[in-house]
Amino acid sequence: MTPTKAPDALDALADAVLSASRVLVAVAARSLAEHEEEVSIPQFRSLVVLSARGPQRPVDLAVALGVDPSTVTRLCDRLASKGLISRRRQGADRREVRLALSPAGRGLVSTVTRRRKEEIRRILEALPASHRVSVVRAFETFSSAAGETAGDDRVWEL
Repeated sequence: MTPTKAPDALDALADAVLSASRVLVAVAARSLAEHEEEVSIPQFRSLVVLSARGPQRPVDLAVALGVDPSTVTRLCDRLASKGLISRRRQGADRREVRLALSPAGRGLVSTVTRRRKEEIRRILEALPASHRVSVVRAFETFSSAAGETAGDDRVWEL
């Protein structure tokens, strides 16, 4: 028998991020609550990816979401039927399709993102001002390590 190992620094960090992720998932769920009959969380994530990365092929969206192309096909069928995305054939190759947000899709992403940002701002306001820059840097670094595309290139002034 070996004695139980004390949690190392990486375990403690993972626990802290897991705790923060629970808060962020709750914020995400609340921001979509008004639209839950219109769009699920995975569908909304697809809209966000299209918003951030622009029009793309279904296979590229599948890679960005970490799902099978067949899953994206079904997901996009639902989003297209709701008028949230459009599918366009590209050039001479009629097999190549590009997915893009429709105006309704852009509006939904904008509305939900605005709600989410308002709630996150309320949480950040509860932080001591001296910690805010550290939180921003940590989340930027974390997002970068995960391969997340930044929403914009603004300079953070806190």
